Amino acid sequence: MTNSMQLNIVGLLVGNVFFAFSLTPSLLPRPFFIQGILSGLSFSAGYGLGVATVALWNYLQLPVLRKRTALVIKSIAALLCLVVAVSFLWQANHWQNALRELMGMEEQAGLQPLLLGPIAVLLFLILLALARAFRWVFRVLAVKLRRFMPPRISHLLGIVAAAALFWSVIDGVLLSSLLRVADRSFQELDALIQDDLPRPTDPDQTGSLASLINWEDLGRQGRKFVAGGPDAEDLSGFFSAPMPAPIRVYVGLNSADTPEERARLALDELKRVGGFERSTLLLVTPTGTGWIDAASQDPVEYLHRGDIATVAAQYSYLNSPLALLTEGAYGAEMARTLFAEIYGYWRRLPRDARPRLYLNGLSLGSLNSDLSFDLYDIIDDPFNGALWSGPPFRNDAWRRMTAQRDPGSPAWLPRFRGGSVVRFMNQDGGLESGDQPWGAFRIAFLQYASDPITFFSPQSAWREPDWLQAPRGPDVSPDLRWFPLVTMLQLAADMVAGVSPKGFGHEFAPAHYIDAWLALTEPKGWSDAEVARLKTIFE
Repeated sequence: MTNSMQLNIVGLLVGNVFFAFSLTPSLLPRPFFIQGILSGLSFSAGYGLGVATVALWNYLQLPVLRKRTALVIKSIAALLCLVVAVSFLWQANHWQNALRELMGMEEQAGLQPLLLGPIAVLLFLILLALARAFRWVFRVLAVKLRRFMPPRISHLLGIVAAAALFWSVIDGVLLSSLLRVADRSFQELDALIQDDLPRPTDPDQTGSLASLINWEDLGRQGRKFVAGGPDAEDLSGFFSAPMPAPIRVYVGLNSADTPEERARLALDELKRVGGFERSTLLLVTPTGTGWIDAASQDPVEYLHRGDIATVAAQYSYLNSPLALLTEGAYGAEMARTLFAEIYGYWRRLPRDARPRLYLNGLSLGSLNSDLSFDLYDIIDDPFNGALWSGPPFRNDAWRRMTAQRDPGSPAWLPRFRGGSVVRFMNQDGGLESGDQPWGAFRIAFLQYASDPITFFSPQSAWREPDWLQAPRGPDVSPDLRWFPLVTMLQLAADMVAGVSPKGFGHEFAPAHYIDAWLALTEPKGWSDAEVARLKTIFE
């Protein structure tokens, strides 16, 4: 048996173990095809780790077993690995269905291992071919460089040059092409005019003939936002009394050329329709496509009986992951510019005659909303508060507060400095309790323990996350276990293609938004019975 075969055998053994680990549950149920890709990536990672370990062992010239002894040990290990893989594959469907049951989802048929295996094997072969192509390029470069320098230096420079070549191809050609295609596709989708969304006729609505903003320039998500939500008739019917229509102002990406122009346009439109004359003003930062979650927006307009105005500005037409990759700084710039414009005007108004001002954002919107202001700029005249749902793991402020949480509070529902300013909630509440009174300036995080967008971490590749420690969140599977590297891949798959109903994962339920807005803004005149009735219409 050659040395290369020995390396392959060790890699296959480790890859087999990683394959088995990949079948265990994570935060969200996974579609079958995604499970196949995840298993293929896990197998490939294990294979690479096994090969690299043996290569390092040989490089350090550590003692090796005799061929016969090594063959016996590898045969026993292969048998054990096979038993582990079969055992995990047998339980995989049970684990997935137990997680689906936890979230109130229907059971699904078996994982069909006869199909899962080929998907994993195909992906492994593709990655193996790429790895061998990289090795071939590295060796060719190293041989050429060896003419001019010592072998070790030529090997090092060969690896660096091969890595640079492969990265330039992947990043400069493949990713750039894919992003250009995605950019054109989302731009065309954003420009579509839906037949069921006619131009508003009410002059107080953004996009009407009296508006400063053209209906066509609002974009697809902007038009849906302006035309959606409860109107005066809906609110009057619910409360059995005349109620005003909520004000919604939205500026599309094509409404003006620069963030500064869009922010000024938003302010002018908000003043035109009397937004600052309402009792509550909401500054919403949308997600990447410009989408605003109706599960949050509609209930808060009911809670404030229509006496509320909302303003938002689009900064991209890509979805949030692509926007984060390509336009992350641009989203934060738009959020800061709009906040400065709205807040700057708001703070100049008499304190007893201006609306209460709140910020709001979901996912990438919550990240950019958090980045929209500097504490030192508002400390002498703070706005009233913020509700941020599903904060992404890249949110530095959220990570810092979670890491510095009060002793005894779990990572999935922290308490921070007694809850005097910042509080966290999930499906079971949390904003109503704190060791200290909640002050006039309030920040609320709505998050679910099963949300991979929030609880993903690259460090989970080598360290067990704090949120896995007991007690766990109510929506986290008791069968979830931490495995080096594999858990990180599982969470990444959950972020990309995990599925969940409202109230789990990254899908936030209107009932939980209602609880959040009630605690944060404390609208008057709501009894428990009325709150229950409101939740009923959003079920």
